[in-house]
Amino acid sequence: MVKFNIKARRRAREFAVQALYQWQITALPPSEVLLQFLVFEGIAKADQVYFKRLFLGITEISTELDFKFIPFLDRPLKEVNPVELAILRLGSFELLHCPELPYRVALNESIELSKIYGGTESHKFTNGVLDKLAKQLRQIEMAAEKKEEQIDEKHID
Repeated sequence: MVKFNIKARRRAREFAVQALYQWQITALPPSEVLLQFLVFEGIAKADQVYFKRLFLGITEISTELDFKFIPFLDRPLKEVNPVELAILRLGSFELLHCPELPYRVALNESIELSKIYGGTESHKFTNGVLDKLAKQLRQIEMAAEKKEEQIDEKHID
């Protein structure tokens, strides 16, 4: 089992959302945005490898990620605010490209980011979209979890 610092991972996600927001707003090349963040002194407390993996991975396939969650949006993509879009892309990327990460962790981390950086109802929106996407992308993991819960319930009775 891979060990990592949970707080450093959380900070990496926060920086990734901020970098994605900047990239979306400024349309600067990802490499320039990345450099701006890597010289920031606060990045030292983040998992920099994970930050780079998230940011560069998401910017490389942002359109593919968008197409994954568009069916679950309650509004056109162009009406999703940039912060929510950055968080949805991050959550989608983790669900799709980080199979070592339990889907519940990907959902919870994105929801927490929405509570911090998004609007008042942003966390509900994020939860609704990513939960539906997780059901599509992580069916085997969810089925195994459900089976485990049923076994636990039988042992309790």
